[in-house]
Amino acid sequence: MKFINLISNNLAPLTLFVAISAYLLPDVFLIFEHVFLWLFAATMFSLGIVLDPDELKQVRRQPKQISLGLFTQFTVMPLLGAIAAYSSGLPNEIALGLIIVACAPGAMASNVIVYLAGGALAYSVALTTVATLLSPLLTPALVEWIGGALLPIPFWPMIQTILTIVLLPIILGIVVKHYLGQKTQIMTEIAPAIAVLSIVIICSYVVAANQERIADVGIQLLMTVAIINLLGYLAGWQLARLYGFEKKLQIALSIEIGMQNAGLGVALALKHFPPETALPGALFAVWAILTAAGMTAYLKKHKTKQTN
Repeated sequence: MKFINLISNNLAPLTLFVAISAYLLPDVFLIFEHVFLWLFAATMFSLGIVLDPDELKQVRRQPKQISLGLFTQFTVMPLLGAIAAYSSGLPNEIALGLIIVACAPGAMASNVIVYLAGGALAYSVALTTVATLLSPLLTPALVEWIGGALLPIPFWPMIQTILTIVLLPIILGIVVKHYLGQKTQIMTEIAPAIAVLSIVIICSYVVAANQERIADVGIQLLMTVAIINLLGYLAGWQLARLYGFEKKLQIALSIEIGMQNAGLGVALALKHFPPETALPGALFAVWAILTAAGMTAYLKKHKTKQTN
């Protein structure tokens, strides 16, 4: 169990290490080409296993905060992604990748970061869950609306993919937990590790498949991703203040907006578009985890100073 906890608690260094390894030794990681959708489905199944139905009651207790969070999630990041895609001068395939990851729901990893940063965990979980459940319709619709000028968008196939690898696995996880009860305890304990390994492997394949392209556009793309990530955090923070949210909700919304479900963006890009379209999602996953870890450390240090 210590080994499982080691994996679960080290998403940032694992993602960075494996991404660098995939860049240096791409052939080793290209073997995952045909399993990335199954890996992401396993991540969503894990979410269904660990999801506490009581957390969803938060939606009824805080309908205004949840509604404002969802509105912010599906407006701010798509807007930032659109501005970046059409102003960066990147190739259309890569520019579309920026839009896809920006139109994804919040990341599951954000819940862990919110908890570590002292934010409102129940709000974070509820917001991530509802956004994920809405993603089969909202994500393809936003991608088609914003990115249709770059490449043809397979709207209905994208909906089918998200239903298959997101909604159905989550529902299956919830059903399994409901009927097996305490027997799913071991699955609950290993679920975070499964999610971490799945995301790490998916990102490693994308890096390996795009090794040459990274050499051409890597620095510019990384800077673009970093700006989107930073502006997402800042927008979430300032808008939460504008909404009149208390400090814990402010922290949670900032992290929810800044961190996207890049794994979903990568899976969609690999399934429906050229491999390079998945590159922004892979870089965003690595960068967002690193910046979120840094933000957590800063907030905890700041909180300790205030307490003292």
